[in-house]
Amino acid sequence: MSAAHGLLLSVTLMSLLFTGTFGADIINGKKAKKNSMLYMASVQIDGKHRCGGFLIHPSYVLTAAHCDKSGNMTVILGTHNISPKGANLKRYTVQNKHKRPSFKDAKTGNDIMLLKLSKKLNNGKGVKTIKISSKDKPLKPKTKCKVAGWGQTEQENMVNVLLATDVLTINSSICQTMWKEVRVKLPNNVLCAGGFETKSGACQGDSGGPLVCSGTAVGIVSFNLSQNCDYPNVPNVYTEISKYRAWIEEVIRGGA
Repeated sequence: MSAAHGLLLSVTLMSLLFTGTFGADIINGKKAKKNSMLYMASVQIDGKHRCGGFLIHPSYVLTAAHCDKSGNMTVILGTHNISPKGANLKRYTVQNKHKRPSFKDAKTGNDIMLLKLSKKLNNGKGVKTIKISSKDKPLKPKTKCKVAGWGQTEQENMVNVLLATDVLTINSSICQTMWKEVRVKLPNNVLCAGGFETKSGACQGDSGGPLVCSGTAVGIVSFNLSQNCDYPNVPNVYTEISKYRAWIEEVIRGGA
């Protein structure tokens, strides 16, 4: 990504900021290794990729709440290539959507949603669940993590092949300070990684995908600064999963 050429005006920022990663692609990523991320899900509206997601239970996919748009929502699992021309795409109907009741929009936080699939999946048959963080403590700054998706790249719009890139986590205080410089107060229960002194990170279409550290999903892609994925000196923002662990378990226990 190119460096930002100065701070955006406040009005422009607010009009772009929170659409920045809806449905998004990975910047400076590489094709994910075959069968390496069998938990990755393509959340689709009317048959078109809109967001990422990830399988955390045989019946539930976790994604971002702002991915809930009008239309028929389905989920593709079990493949790194989501081309409509691909053979035997495994598409699953979303039976129910569970957004955090307090969610309004990405800028106010609680950007998390559970999707109940119409069919229970078996681990190992082309799909695999990923564990989610249960430790409610800050990640150490500069922890090496991975983010993946089918969103926009610098060269093109949505891609069909899953891309992944490494990002480093960023100190919470530094992240808050950087966003304040562009006149944005971050919501609670978020963490930051990538998009700061780097040219790697998430873009449009990667929203809802996981931030994975040491094999555990710790965050959900929520937003970046601008919808053209110009990377200014501010970090990418993720919903911190551990803050919602009790709610996630409650929804799954309910079985709806």
